[in-house]
Amino acid sequence: MSFEELGLLPELLKAVADAGYSEPTPIQAQAIPVVLEGKDVMGGAQTGTGKTAGFVLPLLQRLARHASTSPSPARHPVRALILTPTRELAMQVHESVQTYGKYVPLRDLVVYGGVDIKPQTEALRKGVEIVVATPGRLLDHVQQKSVAFNFVEVLVLDEADRMLDMGFIPDIKRILAMLPKERQSLLFSATFSEEIKKLADSMLKAPVLIEVARRNAVTETVTHRMHPVDQDNKRQLLAHMLKTSSLSQVLVFVGTKFGASRLAHYLEKQGINATAIHGDKSQQQRTEALEAFKNGSARVLVATDVAARGLDIDDLPHVINFELPHVPEDYVHRIGRTGRAGKEGDATSLVCAEERGKLAEIEKLIKRPIEQVIVPGFEPGADFSGPATRGRRGRGAGNDEPREKREPSRREPRESRESREKREPREPREPRRVEPAKPKYPKLDFDPSKPYEPKVGLPETATAEPKRSHHRPRRPVPALLGGLPKAEPEK
Repeated sequence: MSFEELGLLPELLKAVADAGYSEPTPIQAQAIPVVLEGKDVMGGAQTGTGKTAGFVLPLLQRLARHASTSPSPARHPVRALILTPTRELAMQVHESVQTYGKYVPLRDLVVYGGVDIKPQTEALRKGVEIVVATPGRLLDHVQQKSVAFNFVEVLVLDEADRMLDMGFIPDIKRILAMLPKERQSLLFSATFSEEIKKLADSMLKAPVLIEVARRNAVTETVTHRMHPVDQDNKRQLLAHMLKTSSLSQVLVFVGTKFGASRLAHYLEKQGINATAIHGDKSQQQRTEALEAFKNGSARVLVATDVAARGLDIDDLPHVINFELPHVPEDYVHRIGRTGRAGKEGDATSLVCAEERGKLAEIEKLIKRPIEQVIVPGFEPGADFSGPATRGRRGRGAGNDEPREKREPSRREPRESRESREKREPREPREPRRVEPAKPKYPKLDFDPSKPYEPKVGLPETATAEPKRSHHRPRRPVPALLGGLPKAEPEK
């Protein structure tokens, strides 16, 4: 099948040809005709399969009838709203809108936080038909009354499962309440869960389900392996792998923001060009780091899970999990950065003894074992072969069988007290006598059993030294002031 068979406009076909695409991907071939018919869509596909173009192309064709070169803002109201969870993904979708819509005179704008809001406000007031936004910054514009949704015809939620993880659902519900009820809604997600289904039921009307791969599936073109290593030797092993191999472009995932900056600094000290990207970086720093990684000036990009979605890097060959994710589904999103569009990729994980429970959960999710390769000189300790720690769902490695299928415990059952008394009846015991506690009295310096006898006379110490007064002795007052007369001198 070709793009011409999908019924796209000549302007869109020309833009697709300029981008170097000739045949649609499975998600595009199924989603584009349905969206062009005006139906709601609930689409799911492996990351990197081109689902962004699956909704951008038909969206542009539906809005092409509103294209106008008029400078009046009234001729350019917001007609399509695309919501994304991260800034990077918003910029990526906006680039796709510009790439495929360069021959269609529709105005577009990307809106996200971390940058000055004034240029975005000015652009919105001039009028745009397509807005790609993150939920938080879009609500800021709503509060400033710089955007209105009265003419919105199409709503797109991209990476809806990531929005759930990042806590954007309350913001999304506020935005949904402002949109016209008569609209077309599209929900795209890499994975489906029960929460996503509940969200789809609340915003979609008789949606068409398009799922070209099983849930939480990984790309078949990606090679998986893990290197067992002690926690203290992870950094040294990573530096060894980068120095002794021809890995040209490597995306390294860590668990924390501080860990990302620290690991990038360590690699720089080892003579490896590395940069970090995480949530505490400003938008300019994140953009510069991503551009440095794309153009090759930075060989290694150390990132948190904020980069697991939205990074569109052509021909990214290697992804390394320096730390395994806490949620097994995030492993699918991480390695989805490589092996895109049918190309080969490599996913490597550095696993210490404490992470074997997480590894077992990941293998269970992707339904395949991950090859274990020990790097000479970085052999793990004896604790790596011991009992695994429990994973997120409360089971450890090698203990995934249902409870009823496990072997019974070898310990003999404990005898109950009733059966023990029947076998050996106990002799009745005499009740223990409890003596009443004696009352406690404070220490007294007299005998309370005898009558009171007041003490007579002064204490022995009274005659020894007179009692001193605390008042100062009175001074004599001069006679002129009414005091005592002066003493006469002796004759």
